[in-house]
Amino acid sequence: MSRTLKVEVDPKVFKWLRESAGWTKEEVAKRLGTSIEVVEAIEARERQPTLRQLKELSNAYKRPLAAFLLSKPLEEPPLPKDYRMLPGKQDVFDKKTIYAIRKARNLQDVGAELLINFNDSAKPKVKRLKVADNPELVAIKCRETFNLSVEAQRKFRNSYELFNYLRDKIEEMNILVFQFSMPVEDARGFALTDENPNVIIINSADSIEARVFSVLHELGHVLLGETAIDLPDISVATSHKVENWCNSFASEFLLPKEIAKAVFKFEGGNLTEPKTLGKLSRRFKVSKGMLSYKMLKLNFITKLVYEKILNRYKPGESVPKPDEEKKKGGGIPAEVRCLSEVGNKFVSMVANNYDRNFITYTDALNYLSIRSKNFNSVLARAKQ
Repeated sequence: MSRTLKVEVDPKVFKWLRESAGWTKEEVAKRLGTSIEVVEAIEARERQPTLRQLKELSNAYKRPLAAFLLSKPLEEPPLPKDYRMLPGKQDVFDKKTIYAIRKARNLQDVGAELLINFNDSAKPKVKRLKVADNPELVAIKCRETFNLSVEAQRKFRNSYELFNYLRDKIEEMNILVFQFSMPVEDARGFALTDENPNVIIINSADSIEARVFSVLHELGHVLLGETAIDLPDISVATSHKVENWCNSFASEFLLPKEIAKAVFKFEGGNLTEPKTLGKLSRRFKVSKGMLSYKMLKLNFITKLVYEKILNRYKPGESVPKPDEEKKKGGGIPAEVRCLSEVGNKFVSMVANNYDRNFITYTDALNYLSIRSKNFNSVLARAKQ
């Protein structure tokens, strides 16, 4: 019956849901197995969609079916400022990226409510900075705040451990860090600072070395109070002062200038050898691209040599994943996926609210996007 049952939908709502999900009329027509003229007729109030069509679009847009029954489009926060510098794609994002932004906004709202329930402040524990502030000095101070010495950085077994350490330290600053999958060529990360709590989102589809750099780059945006989306890449020249600031901050944090100078001098003539780059990459848990950038910036290599190194190491280099991030039996365990996506702090906020009866068990499962059977496992892992 749903194939023919017509549903009265406001055409402005129908069009808003399509556009806000990043779908074209052609794509909607193909998804519904109909013509563009039918889609245009619905948006012109010349015909009504069927219940089956609305269910199909509800799944496609990742919106509840009830959204189509709204009397008017909802006012949603603006998209982050676009610093991606993609030709012809200014403020045009992939569907998965749009969904990641919407999901992050929803969890940001949830996080605010969870903190308010405990009378906790949702404001980040940071001092807002300006582009005029020296990013390298800020980075050194931040390393001290994070208690990250060179020795401590070297002791991490791999880049995953460093990323998790940085994530925990950032979350101690009352900044939530989420990881969602998006097309890497569309966005590597974004930061939401126009509402509290501030949120950093990193692309989980990216290489782990890139994620280490990105989480610090996005922290730079938070320090500057910038709501922005970008493709952090130290090897790509940019005219944006903000992006340059964030790149410099992340680069100096991961490999301070004075440490880099000492290491590069020690390696001497073997500096650009694959074996040396691999050793230094493992030691500091950073990409070979970032290492070569530091060498260029500190005048240890020429631009020609730098470009040769970049051509040698294409994007995607990565260390092996730890066992807990490897696929087992067809997928990542639900508790691992949950903690990877929303982080320890958010899980703890949900658990504390549930323990105090501020939210229901169903609320807790919905906020964490897990099933009942995985709830205890997620809490156990979060407490480790």
